[in-house]
Amino acid sequence: MTQKTRSRAARLALLVAVPALALTTACGGAESSDEGVASVSNAPSTDQTKNGADSSKGKAAQGKSAFYDAQMKFVQCMRKKITKDYPDPKLSGHLDWTKINQLQEEMGNDDIAKAGRAGACKTEMQKAMSLEPPRDTQKDYESMLAHAKCMRAHGVSKFTNPQLKDGSVMPGGDPKPASPELEQESSTFKQATQACKDKLLDGLDGMQ
Repeated sequence: MTQKTRSRAARLALLVAVPALALTTACGGAESSDEGVASVSNAPSTDQTKNGADSSKGKAAQGKSAFYDAQMKFVQCMRKKITKDYPDPKLSGHLDWTKINQLQEEMGNDDIAKAGRAGACKTEMQKAMSLEPPRDTQKDYESMLAHAKCMRAHGVSKFTNPQLKDGSVMPGGDPKPASPELEQESSTFKQATQACKDKLLDGLDGMQ
């Protein structure tokens, strides 16, 4: 298993530990096809109502601020316990996984993607993840689907689609994560990753 595969598995494991982060909505089902776009049934609307527009904007701003502040505490923990070079989060509050993966490859240290040795900063990471503002499940799914199609179009034929299940988005990618079939160190995979990175919405990079 490559370092990138291990880091992706580590991130997914942390997501499982915080159920609210599994790109879920409160309720809903899914209708899907191999290449079609599934939809989340009865998912809560992300549109603001006229009466609650101002208050919603205020809450959203407060939520983003709390998320960013919590993410900075995680970053500070990683800098103190793992490496002083751990990168700042993006302005959105999401971690910059491009820089994190690059740093991990340079240092050859899996602890960077696993919240530190023995989960040294796991508590801080989970606190930050629990404060992530609500996401639009349908948009996240469509973003991952577009990314998966792009990866296949650029030569990674086995790259699988994400799936909608019980209102949650299950990332696509390697058909057999436990026994990887995708050669992530190949030039084809790296070129596809670079070509398709903009298909993923902020916060989804590295999820599939």
